[in-house]
Amino acid sequence: MICDEMRPNPHKKYVDVIALHRLDGAVIPLRFRAEDEPAQRIQKVLDMTPAPALKAGGQGMRYTCLLECGTMMYLFHDRSLWFYED
Repeated sequence: MICDEMRPNPHKKYVDVIALHRLDGAVIPLRFRAEDEPAQRIQKVLDMTPAPALKAGGQGMRYTCLLECGTMMYLFHDRSLWFYED
């Protein structure tokens, strides 16, 4: 997964995402996978809001996600890329 927009950043962990694209334009992430890691299922998206990634930089949509394992995390969608802060 190589892309010109992916600048080296120790705080960004880029991920592949499977998402639902609804008719109203909303994008709901369902599952993600970081390179060399197992896929994680998102049990529920608790919040979606435009917000910056404070440690990693960038501005996009921030998804507050509850993972199947019970962990909460922020998943960011910035332009065409998905990442979380490490």
